[in-house]
Amino acid sequence: MRASLTGDGIPASRAERWFYALKPASWPKLFVPALFGQILGARPAEGLGLAALCWGLAFTVLGLGFIVLLNDWGDRDVDAIKRKMFPDGCSPKTIPDGILDARSVGIGGLLLGGGTLLVAAGAESALHRSLAFEAGLGCMLIFVAYTLPPIRLNYRGAGELLEMLGVGAALPLYNAYLQAGAIAPRVWPWLAGFSMLSLASGVASGLSDEESDRAGGKRTIASVYGNAAARRLSEACVLLGGGIWVAGGFLRPDWVPVWAVAPAAAIVVWNFVGMRKASHAAVTNAFQAQGVYKRFLHRAIWHSTTVAAVLLWLRPGLA
Repeated sequence: MRASLTGDGIPASRAERWFYALKPASWPKLFVPALFGQILGARPAEGLGLAALCWGLAFTVLGLGFIVLLNDWGDRDVDAIKRKMFPDGCSPKTIPDGILDARSVGIGGLLLGGGTLLVAAGAESALHRSLAFEAGLGCMLIFVAYTLPPIRLNYRGAGELLEMLGVGAALPLYNAYLQAGAIAPRVWPWLAGFSMLSLASGVASGLSDEESDRAGGKRTIASVYGNAAARRLSEACVLLGGGIWVAGGFLRPDWVPVWAVAPAAAIVVWNFVGMRKASHAAVTNAFQAQGVYKRFLHRAIWHSTTVAAVLLWLRPGLA
């Protein structure tokens, strides 16, 4: 869907404004770990269960809307600061630029959150997963602690760790549980590596907001320690995540088979090289260069994980 825009870059119709607010470019950030978890949870002898896959994707879709909208609601003051500081340096923000009003965004997020809990309850009943509702609620509470008052850990220096916990571990584990009803040991090396890649993404996401976050009192790696430190940490996490997968392949090849980990690790390394080449230009307020830097980072995460998941799915008997 390509939105028609007004002269100031704001979507024209109400439907297009809601679509813009849901930030489709960010969707792989949750869809990839959800699919990864589903495939890791699939029983080798039975393959991927369609019912569990559908329940997991429904939870992820509604949860994504819940997170995106309420994150915009919670960050509206800092977003307004950024728009004032850099009117030409970033895309229009949902609430500060009047794409949607704060009340609509908040209500929309709450409704989607309620729908997410209904899906978790439905999955518990339909799939006979006794902890599906409680685990789904736990996934949602990670986000509540991330951005909503009074906890707002993303403003207190723990946002990157919560992203690692929520995106890198909780969401794929939840989907693996829906698929299998239990967590198999082979899941852990894969999720350990993916959690480090998710931490890299969380750290890098603060690069473009460094000065506005600092002005708004939001404590991130970038706003507290600076741009260079955030880039170095993000790059170290990428290498560590890929390294954990490779180590898992050596230590437990029955859990992390070489035919799945080798292509995934190669994609991580290829894009890490691109990150390093782009890194010198991705300095404070160099928004375009930061976009190139993060594009390589996202490819390292999303492409490698998707390839590993597809290979595991194609050869489930060996997973």
